[in-house]
Amino acid sequence: MLRPERMSKVSVTGSRGVMEPVIEAVHDLNLLHVTDYDGSWEGFRPGNPIEGAEDAADKLVTVRSIESILEVDEDDAGEARVLTDEALREDLADVRDRVNDLDDRRDGIRSELRDVEDRIDAVEPFADLGIDLDLLQGYDSLQVAVGEGDRDAVERAVREVDALGEFEVYEGEDDTLAVFARPEPAADADALTDALVSAEFAAVEVPAVEGERVSPEGHLDDLESRRTELETELADLDERLESVKEEAAGFLLAAEEQLSIEVQKTEAPLSFATTENAFVAEGWIPTERYAEFAGAIEDAVGSHAEVEELERAAFGADGEVQVREDVPTEAGEPKSDDETEEAAEEEPQRAVADGSGGTVVMRNDDPPVVQDNPGIVSPFEVLVRAVGRPKYSEFDPTVVLFLTFPAFFGFMIGDLGYGILYTLIGYYLYSNFDSQAFKSMGGVTIAAGLFTMLFGVLYGELFGLHLIADALWGGSAPLHKGLQPADVYWAQTWLVVSTLLALLHLNVGYVFGFLEELEFHGLGTALTEKGSWILGMNGMWLFVFSTLFQSKKPGFLFQVFDSGHGAAFQLGFSGFSEPVGWLGLGMLGLGAVLLATAEPAELLEIFDVLVNVLSYTRIAAVLLAKAGMAFVVNLLFFGVFVTGSGDGAEWHFGTTHMYEVGEMYHGHEVTEVMFGGLMHGGIGSLVGGLVILVIGHLLVLALGVTSAGLQAVRLEYYEFFSKFFDGGGTAYTPFGRERKHTVEE
Repeated sequence: MLRPERMSKVSVTGSRGVMEPVIEAVHDLNLLHVTDYDGSWEGFRPGNPIEGAEDAADKLVTVRSIESILEVDEDDAGEARVLTDEALREDLADVRDRVNDLDDRRDGIRSELRDVEDRIDAVEPFADLGIDLDLLQGYDSLQVAVGEGDRDAVERAVREVDALGEFEVYEGEDDTLAVFARPEPAADADALTDALVSAEFAAVEVPAVEGERVSPEGHLDDLESRRTELETELADLDERLESVKEEAAGFLLAAEEQLSIEVQKTEAPLSFATTENAFVAEGWIPTERYAEFAGAIEDAVGSHAEVEELERAAFGADGEVQVREDVPTEAGEPKSDDETEEAAEEEPQRAVADGSGGTVVMRNDDPPVVQDNPGIVSPFEVLVRAVGRPKYSEFDPTVVLFLTFPAFFGFMIGDLGYGILYTLIGYYLYSNFDSQAFKSMGGVTIAAGLFTMLFGVLYGELFGLHLIADALWGGSAPLHKGLQPADVYWAQTWLVVSTLLALLHLNVGYVFGFLEELEFHGLGTALTEKGSWILGMNGMWLFVFSTLFQSKKPGFLFQVFDSGHGAAFQLGFSGFSEPVGWLGLGMLGLGAVLLATAEPAELLEIFDVLVNVLSYTRIAAVLLAKAGMAFVVNLLFFGVFVTGSGDGAEWHFGTTHMYEVGEMYHGHEVTEVMFGGLMHGGIGSLVGGLVILVIGHLLVLALGVTSAGLQAVRLEYYEFFSKFFDGGGTAYTPFGRERKHTVEE
């Protein structure tokens, strides 16, 4: 789980005559992550596509274009079918011609419909005027303008222009104006238009019409009638295209799959190293399946192709540099062992090959990464990949994320009701979407919901009410959130628990980082780069939890795990002894020295070991914040009364009725009514309260994701991942495709 699946680089070498059956066999296996040849070998060149590649690619483009027109998706698939080349050619041509004809006609109708709708929009202002359209155009001695504007401003603007003589303004019901003006003989052809600029007149173009007495209302009716005809024709074409889709969707999806496979196969030689007579293909496969891979090639072409395992990606347990390959010298002789080791030491250490040497590879690419996690853990890979796929040389943090993220989230929310809703939301995402990303997020949400339910039972809360505590725990749950004055020591406990979780979480991250440095850079680098932080962080917190200079430290650090009042967990721990405190300071000093040895400038950051751990106290902060929000929502609806006073005060919801001051509640006198509760008012108050209750709890539910969820993610990504994880690994994309819509003959 912590390491990716082990990979081997293999080569397949054979004559050009058996290249096609080899490609067929490799494609059927769907195992080989192909390494692209980079042209580095003398006498070899990248291969050319197999005959038929261009034709298959063109057909694939055609199929995808038709699918786009018909809006075909995976849900439209029928049963898997055998698709012969002849059927593919003939049926594709028939479907293409039918769809293109219908689509061209639909495009023409859509274009005309847009034009008609534009003309309708242009005519509507003239219908308001009530003036025939032919009377608004075609004059030699008059200038006409139609548009919207203020009539007084228009008349004033026209009157002030000497080049315009008599004029008349007509106004419709919706402030549409028609201006007729007689220009002087020497006036410019745009005199009226220029005059109306100062009046902020928004002109509209007069539609061109033929004939006389063309009323705008009649013209508008004609246009709307034409629009109806076009919409009817368009609906008919859509129905015909839908009919074609129902008939051809299964065929198109099968054709796309078949052609995609053909394109993959025919373009495969582009990644090979070839000569006129031979080819070499290289790539990565899971090590445990090497025998299966080699056997399939032998079954396909016998001894006409040779399969060789060139490298087996591994990690140096002792941190020593390991040789990936023997590289020939310029003279053509292999390098000596000393030369080979020296050359290897000059390269950055990464995933390496077992053994002391091997055949020259076409390109020293890193192995692709197959995250090796069991099914229950795999949904959390989506959170890891949001940062980046693990490199082959890195630990995969998915299993740690699986163990910690839902626990952090559930601890911060801790409510059975919210947990049930989160679980249902996760189940919906997991079961109703085909996307693997949605399914993974559904799995993560289910896990978070289950932990929220678990902590909800331990806190005894259901939507912020202590109903579970009353039903299961006799009124006093095993855990308390510390929101009430009587339970404030619980809030202090959670601050301490948050730091202990931080120490556990961060130590795991630092240990991962230490082991990575040990494997690839040796013990010295591991001690200075990661061991320094491990010593510094643990030393700092041994000092913090010791009685050394106890008077300068918060008192609750030594109370929450002690015995007696104020101890949430009575473990009898009241702090480490003073010698342990001095030991912690010594560890902190040693860590600082080691850090300065590696990078003196980083010495100033040694106190990050305090800050990074304190960052986890946000867990306790969000716990109290979410509890407070749920408390406020319930307070508004049910109301709250108080028993006791001062640090011993306890709050109670008026779920049945509201107690008055002086009444007794389970042997305790009610000392205060914090709020009477909308539930206990009239009908209007009750209805309004129910709205507040529902919306309020939905808001808390949503904010649980944006606060508890994001804070938990931040702790994982920023605090934990930064100790050992960079990401940037290569995804394993084997050459091949799983058939869903086609079957082979």
